[in-house]
Amino acid sequence: MNFANLLQGFVAIMWLVVIALIILAVLRATRRQKVGAISTAILVTAIAAVILSTVSAGLVFVPPEERGVVISALQPKGYREQALQPGLRWIIPFFENVERYPIFLQTYTMSISPVEGQVAGDDSVAARTADGQEILLDASVIYGIDPDKVVQLHIAWQDRYTIELVRPLARGVMRDAVSQYGVEEVYSSKRAEMTEAILTELRRKLAENGINLADFVLRNITFSPEYAASVEQKQIAEQQAQQAKFVVEQRKQEAEQARQQAQGLADAVVIRAEGAAEARIIEANAEAQALEALARALAEKPDLLTYQYITKLSPGIQVMLVPNDTPYLLPLPTLEAPELIAPTVQPTPEPTPTTTP
Repeated sequence: MNFANLLQGFVAIMWLVVIALIILAVLRATRRQKVGAISTAILVTAIAAVILSTVSAGLVFVPPEERGVVISALQPKGYREQALQPGLRWIIPFFENVERYPIFLQTYTMSISPVEGQVAGDDSVAARTADGQEILLDASVIYGIDPDKVVQLHIAWQDRYTIELVRPLARGVMRDAVSQYGVEEVYSSKRAEMTEAILTELRRKLAENGINLADFVLRNITFSPEYAASVEQKQIAEQQAQQAKFVVEQRKQEAEQARQQAQGLADAVVIRAEGAAEARIIEANAEAQALEALARALAEKPDLLTYQYITKLSPGIQVMLVPNDTPYLLPLPTLEAPELIAPTVQPTPEPTPTTTP
């Protein structure tokens, strides 16, 4: 609990007690009752209240997220050159007072949306690019007071540093940075570079005034309706070109696939032809080897040819017709005519004569 606030509360209670005692004393006096003891209590309580009020006015508690600037009537410059650090501090009662400044991070937002920024309505930054296009920027500045420069900030800006320092510096630096880039660079290839340039320059200028810049966030970029329409048309054209390129690539792939299939079929035909030729070669070699073996067999056994000839003839052949001027290459088998057997005729028996009595 803040001891200085606790003491101030206790002092307030004591003054209420003094007032109550005074009222009680007046009531007793109107009734012609003794008020000596009450007067003494009023005097003692009032003296204690004055002393505690003086002590309370000299005690200041500075929380860790703040620093205090002491305005002093006893200092030649009218202020203490060193800010009050966190903790329970003492100032000269009734001759000095403390102005408190937060040192925690704060955010100032400039937005086209009327419900986002610190300023009601459209607070975006209008800037013009190097090629003359007007754009609107939404941004947030995250900053904090330098604890070592609180006194200088108070002397220069007091509590106006947000509206009269941070805001105009940020808007001016943003406009200067945008003017160095073309409109296409602002929203595409050079956006990060431009943001870094704004951050660097704004940090330098704020530091000169006792403020530390923690970060700069470029939230959004809005273009004029005409340029937005042209960008949209360009994107549509690029998408169509990419689609056409995709179709061409697809056709190339289909053609390549068909070529590979045809090549595969041709390779298969060649392989089959090579296989058939190799099979014929093997068959021819086998036949040649068979003929060589047959020739050797005939040379050793000439009658083998006659045997082969006879086995090839049909068993039922009895007659062969050959040209009369062609010699016989092979002996013909003997043709024997079958024997003819005459049929036997049985004699007819003669009739026996009969006698009639």
